[in-house]
Amino acid sequence: MEKFDRLTAPPAPLSLANVDTDMIIPARFMKALSRSGLGRHLFQELRYAADGAERGDFILNRGPCRHARILIADRNFGCGSSREHAVWALADFGIRCIVAPSFGDIFSNNARKNGLLLIRLPEAACEELRDAVTRAQYAPITIDLVEQKIRLASGEAIAFVVDPDDRRTLMEGLDDIARTLRHEAAIACFEARA
Repeated sequence: MEKFDRLTAPPAPLSLANVDTDMIIPARFMKALSRSGLGRHLFQELRYAADGAERGDFILNRGPCRHARILIADRNFGCGSSREHAVWALADFGIRCIVAPSFGDIFSNNARKNGLLLIRLPEAACEELRDAVTRAQYAPITIDLVEQKIRLASGEAIAFVVDPDDRRTLMEGLDDIARTLRHEAAIACFEARA
């Protein structure tokens, strides 16, 4: 898993509450066994019209947000079914961090397992952040996991807190298997005694 310490990238504000995993990646695109290629179907119904043409009013189809790596969302992002494909689609598009007031529980677990940083901020703070990045015309911001701060183009810094275990896992780039293998010697010793 790719390590995460600091990320400077264009942010995309998404002012929609209760974005469920089917909205993130519709079920009809989950037939593949590979994680690659899912990003082109991220937010399929919001990004594209029925004829396949891009919707110019959707944020990820506009200017620097086409290359957004940070999503500033609204409450209850990632609710709904347990599909891990939602996190895979976000990651394949290039999203590495989502800032929102709250996240679906299963989505949160899938995000951690796949190296996607989730930052929880109060609803009012998320709204102010979406407004600030829009006023700054989506200028890059920095997510600093080391110092646990979001640095805006204006120079303003917003503090956040991430679970210490999730923070360490992301900063070391450890997936569940790598976390287990850190204890390989102890496992081998236990198995030798069994």
